[in-house]
Amino acid sequence: MIESLLIANRGEIARRIIRTARRLGIRTIAVHSDVDAQMPFVREADQAVCIGTAPARDSYLRQDRLLEAARETGAEAIHPGYGFLSENAEFAEAVVAAGLVWVGAPPAAIRAMGLKDAAKARMIAAGVPVTPGYLGEDQNPARLQAEADAIGYPVLIKAVAGGGGKGMRKVDDAGQFAEMLASCQREAAAAFGDDRVLIEKYILSPRHIEVQVFGDTHGQVVHLFERDCSLQRRHQKVIEEAPAPGMDAATREAICSAAVKAAQAVDYVGAGTIEFIADGSEGLRADRIWFMEMNTRLQVEHPVTEAITGQDLVEWQLRVASGEPLPKSQDELAINGWAMEARLYAENPATGFLPSTGPLDRLRFPRDARIDSGVEEGGAVTPYYDPMIAKIIVAAETRTAAAAKLSRACAAVEVWPVRTNAAFLARAAADPDFVAGRIDTGFIERHADRLIPSPEPSAAVLQAAAAAIVPPPANDPWSALSGFRANAPSARQVEVEVADKPYLVELEPLAPPASVSGGVLFLGGEAWRFGGRRADHAGGGASTGDGAILAPMPGRIVSVEVAQGATVAKGQRLLVLEAMKMEQALLAPFDGIVAELAAIAGAQVAEGSLLARIAPKDG
Repeated sequence: MIESLLIANRGEIARRIIRTARRLGIRTIAVHSDVDAQMPFVREADQAVCIGTAPARDSYLRQDRLLEAARETGAEAIHPGYGFLSENAEFAEAVVAAGLVWVGAPPAAIRAMGLKDAAKARMIAAGVPVTPGYLGEDQNPARLQAEADAIGYPVLIKAVAGGGGKGMRKVDDAGQFAEMLASCQREAAAAFGDDRVLIEKYILSPRHIEVQVFGDTHGQVVHLFERDCSLQRRHQKVIEEAPAPGMDAATREAICSAAVKAAQAVDYVGAGTIEFIADGSEGLRADRIWFMEMNTRLQVEHPVTEAITGQDLVEWQLRVASGEPLPKSQDELAINGWAMEARLYAENPATGFLPSTGPLDRLRFPRDARIDSGVEEGGAVTPYYDPMIAKIIVAAETRTAAAAKLSRACAAVEVWPVRTNAAFLARAAADPDFVAGRIDTGFIERHADRLIPSPEPSAAVLQAAAAAIVPPPANDPWSALSGFRANAPSARQVEVEVADKPYLVELEPLAPPASVSGGVLFLGGEAWRFGGRRADHAGGGASTGDGAILAPMPGRIVSVEVAQGATVAKGQRLLVLEAMKMEQALLAPFDGIVAELAAIAGAQVAEGSLLARIAPKDG
């Protein structure tokens, strides 16, 4: 077994690996940027080395500094985690050349599956079914448009070197193609240094099904069943589960066998995921599932597979990298129960899911769930890395029970002042269509009106706010007589101000269950600030009431799509800001004229910077 391990990653990823390594008696070495020096993963490792400044390109992506840190600390092996350099064949080769153990896929397999077009060609040769599309070398926009026209809309433009939902655009008609292509290529170039794309037929009722595979150096490859990752927003996974709802035994056998065949075709070693797209319009069927891509690493959502199989996949990685055979044979693996995982992000659903940064003055998680998190109360969410705060994982005997447990867990999250998607997640897990298994990748977009919490306070919020401001006497017998009437109602009227708007609330003796701490109300995954008779929701956004368009967080202006003096319509895209590894479109808040334009394409901007100002037409 490996005796010492350098983890070339950060946050919850590093903590997850450290947890298993410690149990196995392996010495762990953390690497960190200067802004991460006080993070929990740094303290939890046996040793830590600072490798650079905050931007990932100056620290976590510095291959030379990672190898130097391994030499300095006497590390025997390097685990890349997931993300950053985990699927970088050059880094894997450099690790091996340095005489270290690489806890990951073989470089040849990473290369074979790293480019989507080449991977699909290899899968076709191996007899694995693939999605119809264009995989050609000709990247001329006119040729790409012609291929999309021939395939038939809608189509999906995907970065050849893509992953993690980046460099991907759905195009509904020919008129959108040029704009979407340019945006996709721009994002792909920024994220992967490669702007080449492929075109796929977009499946109208798509289900995202993926299979966990594992190979060892003794020629064995097994699968650990499937996961359903269909609940997505902008191609980013939101809720994952295992097994997949509606999967019968015959279809499971077909898709899992195809996954094993795909892994064997590239002599795979270690943890990997074969991703498939399924046409769910008539339920899951073996002849309507196609290969999309392979992720040659451990996945963010691996805990749901661990929950239903009872296996520690990081331990499997470490044992395989040490030359041991797989811990279990295929016949020894079975599905037990149901598991779900929700990704808690620092983002505000009420403002188009714009990322949120800042201190974590309060951070409380539910106790009846597995929490994989990289941050802690008193820390902060910075603009430098992925905005995920935690993964909330639950398990139960049935899917219905797991969904109810996940919804309760997300509703119990308390975070302040950073905004989160906790209430959105709680609603999604409790949605009747989700509970019934009526899901596909368009679920969130289709049900956004009932999933995204309103910026207006609900009746439950107002009632809890009123009770927090004027709590009823603890031992007043009259307060308990909710049905008693003697010339006046028993309820007291209390004025509550939320976002400068007054509300008159009937204060009942029994307020809804809520938590109040430090002048902040937490209820159902939401957070509302109080100040005397005032209560402000943890809202915010990229525009203000006077039409000022502000940078929601530090970032780079990718494009400016209007000119000063131009007439704009409500919802029209004004500019695109790249922040926290994603492009954010900033829109006109109302019909008007661009009275002021300070944004310049390519410029870096600070949070709160004035980028533009929209004036009413009559103003």
